[in-house]
Amino acid sequence: MKIFTLLIVLLLYSFYNYCQPQIALTSFAVGFSSPVDIANCGDDRLFIVEQDGVIKIVQPSGTVNSVVFLDIQAIVNNGGSEQGLLGLAFHPNYSSNGYFYVHYTDNSGDGQISRFNVNSTNPDIADNGSEYPILTIPQPYSNHNGGCIKFGPDNYLYIGMGDGGSAGDPGNRSQDPTDLLGKMLRIDIDGGAPYGIPASNPYLGVSGWLDEIWAIGLRNPWRFSFDALNGDLWMGDVGQNAWEEINQQLSSSAGGENYGWRCYEASASYNTSGCSSSSSDFEWPIYEFSQSGSPPNGCSVTGGIVYRGAAYPNLNGHYLFSDFCGSWIYSLKWWSGSLQSVNHGSFSGGFSCFGEDYLGEAYVAGLYDGVIYSISDLHNEINENMKLNTFSVYPNPFNNNVTIRISEDYLGEFDVLIYDVAGQLVYSDLKFKGQELILNSLSWEKGLYLLKIVDDRGSCIGQQKIINQ
Repeated sequence: MKIFTLLIVLLLYSFYNYCQPQIALTSFAVGFSSPVDIANCGDDRLFIVEQDGVIKIVQPSGTVNSVVFLDIQAIVNNGGSEQGLLGLAFHPNYSSNGYFYVHYTDNSGDGQISRFNVNSTNPDIADNGSEYPILTIPQPYSNHNGGCIKFGPDNYLYIGMGDGGSAGDPGNRSQDPTDLLGKMLRIDIDGGAPYGIPASNPYLGVSGWLDEIWAIGLRNPWRFSFDALNGDLWMGDVGQNAWEEINQQLSSSAGGENYGWRCYEASASYNTSGCSSSSSDFEWPIYEFSQSGSPPNGCSVTGGIVYRGAAYPNLNGHYLFSDFCGSWIYSLKWWSGSLQSVNHGSFSGGFSCFGEDYLGEAYVAGLYDGVIYSISDLHNEINENMKLNTFSVYPNPFNNNVTIRISEDYLGEFDVLIYDVAGQLVYSDLKFKGQELILNSLSWEKGLYLLKIVDDRGSCIGQQKIINQ
């Protein structure tokens, strides 16, 4: 094992920073009034939810349709800063049944989940009068309404509810199994009228618990999403006055997690009266940050998305999130069992939500400037001069058989990743241990590929263009 000089260490540090994605924001569509959600229905349009009760369509060019998709301002109460039309989800079979679902604050101040229909002859217009109420949830205060709704990979509708508002959860609703507030709910909108309960819900038929509950202990889950690749649920939960948190629920979960509020604010004790003394009874955040100090900081986390698009391979698997007050963007990614964070810098706009198009490309909305920004990676270009002799590939070009040899200066486990020109992962050997990897009898299309080697700390130690001819 060679001793590295200071120069080599500095070069490797520079290259580590290079290999990490560095996002850029580009104005994609403008002119919105308080955009709070971004969704797609499986085609190339984006649907932008405005808090006052309007949904608008953005075409792939960034042009906003002159006629709105849905206008229900007459039945939406947006008098409080956290009230209004807050969430949108399209039925998994939207292309055939035309059903979509919204979460809004009604004129009584309560949370309302309802179904609407698209117009039978015009896909760019909904039927404003087609409301079919699904679920009404009384709200004691005007804040902490949650508002996010998503269909999971199981085709059930997940509903994120805040604790009902005020401060400190005065009614301890988040820990109350007889109250829908402060919970993640899970219902089967095709299983009954107006809905059914999935047979796998953790508290179905349990005395003293509401059947709809999937998980408890939430304060105000402002945006959650499902990883399009593996189905994991990622969620930002807004803190009280000290800590913000990110939670991850694995797709293998059977539900029943207790995320801690009001017993805990993130992992810090808040009001533990009547709470379990066993830490194993709680699901702790995978990431938390203080509301004070240097970034990441702020006052209200904005949960985001796991990037799974094809345009920016370096971003693949990164969970993008922000804070409404901080207006920075960070990302999280698991590398060899360790969660790594990346600071992508500070921006302006007060980010209210992230979203994806049907190809998995990422967007973020500025509440104050009314702009929808597309997210790109400045480090997407391949620079083979940064390889630093960390590995060699031969032959290159190759014909369905290629050998990758890693320098003896690098010991340990490596992730070997190969992407095609569209950014799709075509080969992976995770935790490879050794110096030489031989790939035989490949059945890839002829053309250009990107080889990327990542060490067990999550550092990209090299990348190179390779050609199958």
